[in-house]
Amino acid sequence: MTRNAVTLNDKYDLTKERVFLSGTQALIRLTLMQKARDRAEGLDTAGYVSGYRGSPLGALDQQFQKAARVLTPENVIFRPAINEDLAATALWGTQQAQMRGEGRHDGVFGIWYGKGPGVDRSGDAFRHANLAGTSPHGGVLALMGDDHTCESSTTAHQSEFALVDAMMPILNPAGVQEILDFGLFGWALSRYAGVWTGLKLVKDNVESTASIDGRIDRVRPVLPAFAFPPGGVHIRPADHPLDQEARLHEVKLPAARAFIDANPLDHVILSGGREPRVGVISTGKSYLDVIEALDMLGIDEVAAADLGLALLKVGCTWPVSAQRIRAFTSGLELVMVVEEKRGLIEPQVKELLYGSANAPAIIGKADEEGATLFRAPGALEPVQVALELGRRLLARRPNERLAARVEELERRRHRLMEITDVAVRSPYFCAGCPHNSSTRVPEGSRAYAGIGCHYMAQWMDRSTEGYTQMGGEGANWIGEAPFSRTGHVFQNLGDGTYNHSGALAIRAAHAAGVNITYKIL
Repeated sequence: MTRNAVTLNDKYDLTKERVFLSGTQALIRLTLMQKARDRAEGLDTAGYVSGYRGSPLGALDQQFQKAARVLTPENVIFRPAINEDLAATALWGTQQAQMRGEGRHDGVFGIWYGKGPGVDRSGDAFRHANLAGTSPHGGVLALMGDDHTCESSTTAHQSEFALVDAMMPILNPAGVQEILDFGLFGWALSRYAGVWTGLKLVKDNVESTASIDGRIDRVRPVLPAFAFPPGGVHIRPADHPLDQEARLHEVKLPAARAFIDANPLDHVILSGGREPRVGVISTGKSYLDVIEALDMLGIDEVAAADLGLALLKVGCTWPVSAQRIRAFTSGLELVMVVEEKRGLIEPQVKELLYGSANAPAIIGKADEEGATLFRAPGALEPVQVALELGRRLLARRPNERLAARVEELERRRHRLMEITDVAVRSPYFCAGCPHNSSTRVPEGSRAYAGIGCHYMAQWMDRSTEGYTQMGGEGANWIGEAPFSRTGHVFQNLGDGTYNHSGALAIRAAHAAGVNITYKIL
């Protein structure tokens, strides 16, 4: 059997149909594919990528910089920003390039990226830009790098609700292939409905690698018939804010829903056989947890049909496709929504089915009795999903093999709960790191921490405790100082944070006249 000639450069070679790449590299191939697809349609487009680094999108800057040799000839510009909201404003600007007839291209497709805190910071820019709209041959993807377990942030994040508040549709990929596919669907949606489109990227998919189908024509978005007003839905000059608001609610979001209904963003993975009774709805990383849970329970497609178990994988988590939700849940007794953090899909399903005849019971964050089922804090575990699903399947259709699996999973879970740590080692500065000395304070003094690796000073003998969000370092002392017996504090501030937004906190402390010493690390 002959072997295919494969190299690491294939990941950006659009003549290669099967490629091996990471989630961040898939985003680079995505821009090249969009450019090629536009060219095939006779369009001369350009691309613009901007944002602020941070895990789980921490490697994106590095990957885009490495790929400059393939991006530059295609007029795809990568430009890291000073902070996230300025990056979002720059993306807003890319959509304005053509609206006055001054554009050098037919359109600019854009990518904004940032992790959860950056999404929070950029809410004002998102709202303005989404209200203004996108250009007909442009479009913007907003990549949310969410850190559900607080591994690289000072808070655990779930960014969908910030995008819902700005009324931006949200796609949630489960794996590298869908990062590519949903990115193409997202730009098509953004152009069609004149809205920014969110793409949720957690470490479980963007930091993984896979062999994927990289064909340029793999994704074929359907543009449904829709009654657009004479002026359309796209960005325009001299647009009154109230006109923007009315257009968003009355035209752009209905157009987005039409697009979502018309395209294969959701998939029925298991039909439930002849008599489906229990349905599971999930998305993104949580969908992968459900698949692992089914494997733990020994449930394949045949077993699922025997047990009456159906499974719907949702690709667009807001707004969900009303017609697909209604079709999937018809005739079911119970619907279990499996999603991490706060429920986003579950309340939409409840709203869609409220008042319907023979509507199923819907559980997710709470069970049938209103008690907590899948907790919002932390992350979901496949074992918990398996146990909760297995019990409900057995209650409706006894099965000895399934009962044995559930019993064994219970035993394993109890054994894991009884395990204690043999030793715990707190993180510490690297050998030779200047923070080993620069974070020390004089005896009798105390300091506040900040965003950066010097945050670890709080776990050491440095008389350092307390921190703020990025850019707020020391501003907490403005409010505390008038009411404290302490006359002075130190504030650690990273040089990256200083450039990002920390300089304003220093100005605020000076303007307030408080006694504080900033240490720029």
